[in-house]
Amino acid sequence: MKLAGAVLLLGAALLLTSGGDCGICPAIKQDVYLFLHGTPKEYFEYVKKYKDDPAIVENTEKLKQCVDSTLTEEDKAHAFAFIEKIEASPAC
Repeated sequence: MKLAGAVLLLGAALLLTSGGDCGICPAIKQDVYLFLHGTPKEYFEYVKKYKDDPAIVENTEKLKQCVDSTLTEEDKAHAFAFIEKIEASPAC
């Protein structure tokens, strides 16, 4: 969970330091949901809608496979719950 945890913490830090409205863009929230809970094909197709760079698409597949093979469903649920807590924070 080191890589995925680091990515989520970085995202959280960026949201918290951005000031003002911490509402997460629906497209990003959908991306995170599919990254954690979607199938590799669903996530791949979602990213492909926004980026058609072959290097990014290839890395997307590798990262999704890594997350699916290392994180448990409980880990994924905790990561998504963390994002929802950020959004619900009164500091936002």
